[in-house]
Amino acid sequence: MKELMLGNKAVARGMYEAGVTFISSYPGTPSTEITEEAAKYSEIDCEWAPNEKVALEAAHGATLGGVRAACAMKHVGLNVAADPLFTISYQGVNAGLVICVADDPGMHSSQNEQDSRHYARAAKVPMLEPADSEEARVFTKRAFELSEKYNTPVFIRMCTRIAHSQSVVEPEEREAFPQVPYQKDPTKVMMTANSRNAHVRVEQRTKDLIALAENTELNRVEMGDTHIGVITSSTSYQYAREVFGERASVLKLGMVWPLPEQLIRDFAAKVETLYVLEELDPFIEEHCRKLGIRVHGKDVFPICGEFSQNLVRACLGFDEPQTLSVSDAIPGRPPVMCAGCPHRGVFYVLHKKKLMVYGDIGCYTLGAIAPLNAMDLNVCMGASCSGLHGFNKAMGAAGEKNSVGVIGDSTFIHSGITGITEIAYNMSNSTVIILDNSITGMTGHQQNPTTGKNLRGDPAGKVDLEALCHAVGIRRVRVVDPYDLAAVEAAVTEELAAEEPSVIISRRPCVMIRGMKHQPPIQVDSARCVGCRQCMQIGCPAISFREKKARIDPTLCIGCRVCGQMCRFSALPGREVTEA
Repeated sequence: MKELMLGNKAVARGMYEAGVTFISSYPGTPSTEITEEAAKYSEIDCEWAPNEKVALEAAHGATLGGVRAACAMKHVGLNVAADPLFTISYQGVNAGLVICVADDPGMHSSQNEQDSRHYARAAKVPMLEPADSEEARVFTKRAFELSEKYNTPVFIRMCTRIAHSQSVVEPEEREAFPQVPYQKDPTKVMMTANSRNAHVRVEQRTKDLIALAENTELNRVEMGDTHIGVITSSTSYQYAREVFGERASVLKLGMVWPLPEQLIRDFAAKVETLYVLEELDPFIEEHCRKLGIRVHGKDVFPICGEFSQNLVRACLGFDEPQTLSVSDAIPGRPPVMCAGCPHRGVFYVLHKKKLMVYGDIGCYTLGAIAPLNAMDLNVCMGASCSGLHGFNKAMGAAGEKNSVGVIGDSTFIHSGITGITEIAYNMSNSTVIILDNSITGMTGHQQNPTTGKNLRGDPAGKVDLEALCHAVGIRRVRVVDPYDLAAVEAAVTEELAAEEPSVIISRRPCVMIRGMKHQPPIQVDSARCVGCRQCMQIGCPAISFREKKARIDPTLCIGCRVCGQMCRFSALPGREVTEA
């Protein structure tokens, strides 16, 4: 029976049908739903790993144990997993191993526009790239076959539009995959002669895969008008079909590494003008030019940002289709932390104290946006800790007394532990604030090692953040309630004044966690409100101004009473002590 499926759900379905037994991932938009959907199948043991490196190592270990395994991550997560990736490419697998990586053209939820195809080429690992949900299902199954036939991990490259769009899928039954016996093999120890010999095998494997690329069903030619030819893949294929229709011939590449050679030459010879339509880097275009083929690519289409049908039309000089449009300009709607977000009070205090704030990756990155304007920069997961250490080593006391790092609980487990170890071991007088909201918030409320629950919500081992910080050498560790602005300010002031490293744990659960109980919404005493707008400095979406008076939206307010602590005229209720 046919079914409408999200691209990520279709990948999960492909894993189920391929007989996958184990999946280890780290959540990252736009890849998160792959593992969440796979977890709905009781036959698959799914888990959230502390980070992508651990996830890939665990998945590879499972394949050595003889079962088909997978992991999923977003493009920047592949940077974290790169260390094991390159050696696994040499070492090979025992059962099939598929790595799903989701790129994010347009940076809808990312700090860069990284093109993961470069990793496939650098690590000499084949990469398949579906263009719709049905291909996502089919390509995933095919990837496991290729993995086992060629003794290699195989990439499935998704992008935001394919991952988060829906199209028709024809599900099939699950395959029975018998566990492969483990056999001791000294040549899999990657050192000296073994590694040299493995490299030779990898180069031969690439030649074999190029031969496969010439004739595989994963690549196909769709001949139409031969005045224009288009080489494309993934979502760009959909744009090409919508823009050109039958007015062009198309070479659709489902296997984007290694790329075919003769297939491309033959296609190029059949058309008059050849375009390469691909998002981000000129990956296919450069391959064509290396083959001596004249193509138009980034001389016509942009290298930055996400494509669309209208963008492709405009770049080619085609007439825009007649469509309905809104004539009036639509007001901007910047992202904002939720009403009652526990991070808001911390950032208000940091902005008030005019500190240099080294940020990190998570929903708390929104602390950089007005009116809080509290975050100076961010780089990658965990950089707030180690980056702050380097900053303070350069600045000395001038930095140490006026700077903090902020990092979420999940991000701290991902990459922050080594950073505070660096602080303690190499002795910079740095203060790190762990924003512990008891969940992985930005990617949709996934569990992590600090929550005491696993992916399916069952009880699991729980990291004690205070004990962990003490264990790596941080002696000053204190916990504050971020709803108590005075306590937060006192903690920050005291720890910055201390002559040793310190960690402040700002602990209160995310207000959006299912089952969270909130206080009744507060009401403004209009008689006391003088319209000073001080309460607006907290940036809470529940607060607005009408007729020179503050207003509280009762459908948004969760009664945190942070705003009341800012009001000098008692127009808003002050803080009441509640359990975090």
